[in-house]
Amino acid sequence: MNLASLQGRIIVSCQALDNEPLYGADHMAAMARAAEAGGAAAIRANTPADIAAIRKAINLPVIGLYKRVYEQSPIYITPTITEVREIAEAGADMVAFDATNRQRPDGLSLSAFIAAIRLEFPGLLLLADVSTFEEGIQAFDLGCEAVSTTLSGYTPYSKQQSGPDVELVRSLAGLSGRPVFAEGRIWTPEECMACLNAGAYAVVVGTAITRPQEITRRFAHAAAGRA
Repeated sequence: MNLASLQGRIIVSCQALDNEPLYGADHMAAMARAAEAGGAAAIRANTPADIAAIRKAINLPVIGLYKRVYEQSPIYITPTITEVREIAEAGADMVAFDATNRQRPDGLSLSAFIAAIRLEFPGLLLLADVSTFEEGIQAFDLGCEAVSTTLSGYTPYSKQQSGPDVELVRSLAGLSGRPVFAEGRIWTPEECMACLNAGAYAVVVGTAITRPQEITRRFAHAAAGRA
């Protein structure tokens, strides 16, 4: 995977949880094909099954993650090396993981977790999902190839807002000099452009493209407000 192929472009997150209408690897593979046809530069996908199906269906890089809940930890985006193994085996080119300093299920520190990935999968690119500027800088210091603002607003101590965290993108891009992906609550092309203009290397868009029930809900809510 060549990160340069993503610069200035859109990554589409194709995900559906088991309580959603489009849940299932076949549905996500079809969604990924549609995203590829529309001009996406890469796909972000959850679960080994979805990653494997998407890998077979498209010719784009796949950023893999595995959301798994552990009762003893708030971290659920690729929490342990077990999930990393399954993602790698499914064919992901890059692995995305929670890069906050919160307690991991296995008790490893973030630095130890990253070291374990590097040891076992030296060719796997690392995308650190962060919620604050400090976490982003730490992830770069630990050698991650890129960071994403995915978790801004989803940790109790990060900035809470309805739209994308453009300022976090700007701060990280301005000081790191390394790839910063914008992700989270990006609903419009205008918000996408605001992130790119702030220095985002690439922009990840998910719900606004690949979750029809949420898109419909926004229209229905607007219509109801007019009545």
